[in-house]
Amino acid sequence: MLYIVATPIGNLEDITLRALRILGEVDFILAEDTRKTAILLKHFGIKKRLESFYEHNEKRKIPWIIEELKKGRNIALVSSAGTPTISDPGYKLVRECRKNCLIVTATPGPCSVINALSVTALPHDKFVFLGYFPRKAGERKKLLEKAKELTAIAFLESPFRIIKSLKDINQVLGNRRVMIAREMTKKFEEIFEADLEEAIRHFEKKKTKGEFTVIVSSQKD
Repeated sequence: MLYIVATPIGNLEDITLRALRILGEVDFILAEDTRKTAILLKHFGIKKRLESFYEHNEKRKIPWIIEELKKGRNIALVSSAGTPTISDPGYKLVRECRKNCLIVTATPGPCSVINALSVTALPHDKFVFLGYFPRKAGERKKLLEKAKELTAIAFLESPFRIIKSLKDINQVLGNRRVMIAREMTKKFEEIFEADLEEAIRHFEKKKTKGEFTVIVSSQKD
């Protein structure tokens, strides 16, 4: 299993008990910055093998990681700070895990975006996250103009409306890829990724409970 483990963005006390347990139990840890992660592990008395995994070596390392997971290894992925894959390396690895039917689960925790939103007095019941802003003014303006097309749509839904909502999205946006997470971090966690039509058929066949988090791709294919 691949664990996506969130780590503190500043204060080391913000790490969760579950994250500490997983970091201590996995076979090894993939770290964006092994030096920073080593400091975190030392602070909590965890001795674990670290493997570097960052933007410039992830393409080369992913095949090896996939093979290790297939052998039954449990692996944790951490970024320098916060939640991995959110503007940090990891998305491509998760994608390959999905392709190979390997289990990926998240250990939620600190995230700078959510942390900032939680303390602002600005209305933020709905928001779009654009990642790191481009350095050039022209690129920034283009990104802002195309924000709706360039970003995924994320929302929460209840089990009573999930089918209707998926059908509405399919009707308006077409048969796009969708990731549906149900009961995240709980005993019956389900992560389902497919196109909208397949997702509708999947959830129509079963009675579902719990809160849904839905992410719809901005791309039509």
